[in-house]
Amino acid sequence: MKTLRLLIVMVLGVTLFAFTNDTRDNGYKIGDLATDFSLENIDGNKVSLSDYTDAKGFIVIFTCNTCPYAVAYEDRIEALNKKYASKGYPVIAIMPNNTDVKPGDNMEAMKARAKAKGFTFPYLMDEGQKIYPQYGATKTPHVYLLEKTRKGNVVKYIGAIDDNYKDASAVNEKYVENAVDALMNGKDIKVKETRAIGCSIKV
Repeated sequence: MKTLRLLIVMVLGVTLFAFTNDTRDNGYKIGDLATDFSLENIDGNKVSLSDYTDAKGFIVIFTCNTCPYAVAYEDRIEALNKKYASKGYPVIAIMPNNTDVKPGDNMEAMKARAKAKGFTFPYLMDEGQKIYPQYGATKTPHVYLLEKTRKGNVVKYIGAIDDNYKDASAVNEKYVENAVDALMNGKDIKVKETRAIGCSIKV
């Protein structure tokens, strides 16, 4: 009887761990160096961070076509690129989902969505889902702000774009904008990490 109880407790413990463990524990933390990648863009070309020789950093956003949260943020992601790309911090969007599970996120759908919305930033496919686990992304959208340094691309902010996915006009805290502004002005980022709100990445 004691053995059975012990077994039940162990099973419950493992189950609880599986549901509560944040996969981002295996990803980047603030201050880590983000490795480069080479992913296919919607124009058929491969894109790497090293291609941006004049960049001061990058706003890397894991996003997709099919998540309502990601769709709600599309205009704000485009606005981030228009505001900061010319200042050295371009948006690099990456679609991390398994397209067998979410065919609405396949490359053709990505191309169509980008054209319909007039995206001015690269929209890359994480083929084989190799990059998002390195970052530790768990949601769409999930943001990683990188600063280019002599040592490499340092992770400076992780999390949400802002504090209101439902209504852009009701946003009180623009986390990404505040973080980029702080970097550009040589100041410390006050809020370095927030909880990303969105759909789980489909594997």
